[in-house]
Amino acid sequence: MQPDNPGQGRLVLAATPMGDIGDASKRLCDALGTADVVAAEDTRRTRSLAAALGVTVTGRVVSFYDQVESARTPALVADIAAGRTVLLVTDAGMPSVSDPGYRLVAACVAAGLPVTCLPGPSAVTTALALSGLPVERFCFEGFPPRKAGARRAWLQTLTAEPRAVVFFEAPHRLAACLADAVDVLGGQRRAAVCRELTKTYEEVRRGTLAELAQWAAEGARGEITVVLEGASAQVAEPAELVDAVERLVADGVRLKDACAQVATAGVSKRALYDAVLAARQDESSS
Repeated sequence: MQPDNPGQGRLVLAATPMGDIGDASKRLCDALGTADVVAAEDTRRTRSLAAALGVTVTGRVVSFYDQVESARTPALVADIAAGRTVLLVTDAGMPSVSDPGYRLVAACVAAGLPVTCLPGPSAVTTALALSGLPVERFCFEGFPPRKAGARRAWLQTLTAEPRAVVFFEAPHRLAACLADAVDVLGGQRRAAVCRELTKTYEEVRRGTLAELAQWAAEGARGEITVVLEGASAQVAEPAELVDAVERLVADGVRLKDACAQVATAGVSKRALYDAVLAARQDESSS
């Protein structure tokens, strides 16, 4: 891929297939064969992809994964400044979306260097389209926290989120994540679990959080993308959120901090704090 202007380099972000090699675009094939530098999350997988596409990579191939992203960025920026085209690819999907790329893009923008993108496969938009849920407005949350307390606190911030929420999850943590979602968000909220998108064993499970949590308890394999239905506009009463606060407190969160986290549901921190104290008083006097 040659720059539009002679002597002008650029960064090219390119989406790669998530599973089906047929999803590779012609522009991706052209870029793999002509880029001066190919920055790849996994150089072996990228070379295998190029071979499967019948493309000969003529440029220099360098590894560009999370642990080396910061260290490799200055040299790649220098390549672009010197007039070279740098192609950035990850193992699957779009760079920068829970994959390496953000730091390099930001550095190029700061240096006033051209950045462009070759659109293509994305687990986020694919899952949204398959979910069967209202997704006109959505937000992407990456991966949930690994620890139970932090994960519940994160889920609590979604209590009143009106947009559909899409996030990734590791298969061995999916059951625990959905069980926490039932506990924090309620079992009737709808969701979809998308597994192995575009691959041979693609599967989409749709239902309530309670139904999906029961299914996931038996174990799930493969790459997972979850779509959560947006919350209704109804605002909870403070007393309805007391249990959520107490769960955070039981996990070691200070009462005031727990109230601040749960108060995102549309109830003031003070009202929620008073409701917790009132509930404790009622419990101690009964």
